[in-house]
Amino acid sequence: MDITLEQPARARLITADEQELPASATLRYSSADPLAVHIDFPAEVSLDGECVTWTFARSLLAEGLRGPAGDGDVHIWPCGGARTVLEFHSPYGLALLRFDSSALRRFLMRSHAVVAVGREDVGSAVDEGLSALFGSV
Repeated sequence: MDITLEQPARARLITADEQELPASATLRYSSADPLAVHIDFPAEVSLDGECVTWTFARSLLAEGLRGPAGDGDVHIWPCGGARTVLEFHSPYGLALLRFDSSALRRFLMRSHAVVAVGREDVGSAVDEGLSALFGSV
């Protein structure tokens, strides 16, 4: 049985000229993809007017709440005691968003209640993926 959590979150988009614009997002976690978290942004937040979803490791979010983390397209670090910055890199540019750390922690704890750390059954997810890819070959 797949369990999906969704939690609305408010963020501040930090522009190149250091302005801060309000941005809404939805934090999402699914037991069907237990190692990942997703952040969905509505069309009005993106440059091309399309909804955008960023997917990255749940462990990266946990690390980034404690200290600087990430070496790929997603970087996360604490900003003072109450805020956390998420930096997203794409071929189209860079986005910096600041979230309340308490909202991210609450979401992370809720995801751990669905699938505890170390209990992610990666084997079944791989089996399902291979089955979908190859069918009954």
